[in-house]
Amino acid sequence: MNASVFAVLVTLLMGLAWPVAGAGLERYPTKPLRIVVPFAPGGSNDLVGRVVAQKLNEAWGQPAIIDNRPGAGSTIGIEIVVRAAPDGYTLLTTSGGIASSVTLYRLSFNPVTDLAPVVLMAQMPYLLAVHPSVPAKSTQELIILAKAKPGQLIYASSGTGTSTHLTVEMFKSMAKVDMLHVPYKGGGPAVAALVSGEVQVIFNPVTAILPQARAGRVRPLAVSSAKRAEIVPELPTVAESGLPGFEVIAWYNMFAPAGTPRSIIKRINAEINRMLQQPDVRKHFLALGVVPLGGTPEALGNYLKFEIARWAKVIKDTGIKFE
Repeated sequence: MNASVFAVLVTLLMGLAWPVAGAGLERYPTKPLRIVVPFAPGGSNDLVGRVVAQKLNEAWGQPAIIDNRPGAGSTIGIEIVVRAAPDGYTLLTTSGGIASSVTLYRLSFNPVTDLAPVVLMAQMPYLLAVHPSVPAKSTQELIILAKAKPGQLIYASSGTGTSTHLTVEMFKSMAKVDMLHVPYKGGGPAVAALVSGEVQVIFNPVTAILPQARAGRVRPLAVSSAKRAEIVPELPTVAESGLPGFEVIAWYNMFAPAGTPRSIIKRINAEINRMLQQPDVRKHFLALGVVPLGGTPEALGNYLKFEIARWAKVIKDTGIKFE
């Protein structure tokens, strides 16, 4: 076989191979998906992740399985996804803590380069709440109490270095108070600790704690957003309660391992954007205080970089240190 004939044959064979590869991507998914949630069950990340998993299952006819991997401020679960095969079958649903971890830890990965943004799914404010045994009925009364008892009030977080931890640390810095930190492996266990009286104070996303507040098991004081939340319009913001400029929003996102084919990223993005517009999903989320968002992978990538820079400044300015 001469060289020219061989070249033509190779070209033909390569041309035959391309449709097969493309068809494989078009058939995605052909097996179950794993959605890693780097927190314990019961928290806001878990609740949002389970809604998304259910809808992906309904849309694609493949199980979407939630894999809770709590610990180390969510970095254990994130690293699992970073190390996973970039084939679209391992995904990450996490919160804004992914941005602050860059400054707080010596990570073995870089979320900007080692993860592929898929979509910014939702956001919600945090709720400042106390155990009913705490005499404070407002944010100002809590600050006065904390100043009178430095280091005696105990607050819970969903883990050291998570957004709930940093939110309280920012609150402490701005209010010039001292409280003792007890980290848990997720928002669910942290809320349970508040309900049981193990701790006295919490900042937690509205989704996980509002049912306990409505049942009278915890006392809500304020929301962390710049404006009052539609789901609890009677509650003031922390900013209007004596700490002007205080604003923190929980945000929920989806990432895939870096190197995941662009066609798969686009398909997941399109499906989640579609589901976020479904009336039942919007109704369910809004009833929990979650605001559905959506958007492009690029928008999430840009927002991640913005949040990394924002929390790096907060951590530096407040001098946040771990126990």
